[in-house]
Amino acid sequence: MTDGSIQAARDGRVAIVTIDRPSKLNALTLDMVHEFKDLTEALDADPEVRAIVVTGAGDRAFCVGGDLETLLPAALEARRDILNPDPTQRFLSRVMTPVVAAVEGACLGGGFELLLGTDIRIASELATFGVPETGLGLIAGSGTNVRLPRQVPWAIAMELLLTGESIGARRAYEAGLVNDVVARGAALGRAVEIAAAIAKRGPLASRVAKEVAVRSADITQGFLLEHALNSRVLASEDAREGVRAFVERRSPDFSGA
Repeated sequence: MTDGSIQAARDGRVAIVTIDRPSKLNALTLDMVHEFKDLTEALDADPEVRAIVVTGAGDRAFCVGGDLETLLPAALEARRDILNPDPTQRFLSRVMTPVVAAVEGACLGGGFELLLGTDIRIASELATFGVPETGLGLIAGSGTNVRLPRQVPWAIAMELLLTGESIGARRAYEAGLVNDVVARGAALGRAVEIAAAIAKRGPLASRVAKEVAVRSADITQGFLLEHALNSRVLASEDAREGVRAFVERRSPDFSGA
């Protein structure tokens, strides 16, 4: 399917959610973003689901972010953040069911932002992680600027946010971004194994343990600030120049305006 979709399957009490657009490296359209939110929140409300695994179709990418042909032009035209209509929420903010990510291949941009909303992360040895948005005159406005500096050391967070350079699975593990690195093709199996182990534990206790951790962090003020400033970036000429340059396969000429 060229337009992409979000698929769900069940393995006992574990739900497996797949970002399914492998021909485009699982890049997200706006419809897919909404579909992911609706599906994961529905699974969170299902008492038969005690853990969720999130992965991408194929072995080339977990998700490379927002689709540059559809999602970004819509945001630039709107001149505001259209991905997060509730400025206090980001990917998986409302999901209190434990979420395990299985990463094969590239995890970039919006895919990286989605990853930061998960609880436990398994990466294949060929996985890569990065935040390339500033190279397009944009910021990663779906939570990365708030979540990332709280999840890895400051210097590594700033390196990812400011340089646009990607890091490999081993360095991501050393930084604490992922929990384990496994052989190519083994990430999903290991993630399901961990999710199944979680699903055997007390479901109320697991949900409450996560809820206390999430709510006590109280990063909604950071999300509000990111949302407001991201809209300023989306309204800038630099954002338009960055996307034009990408489409035209040339280096951008940023003016700072």
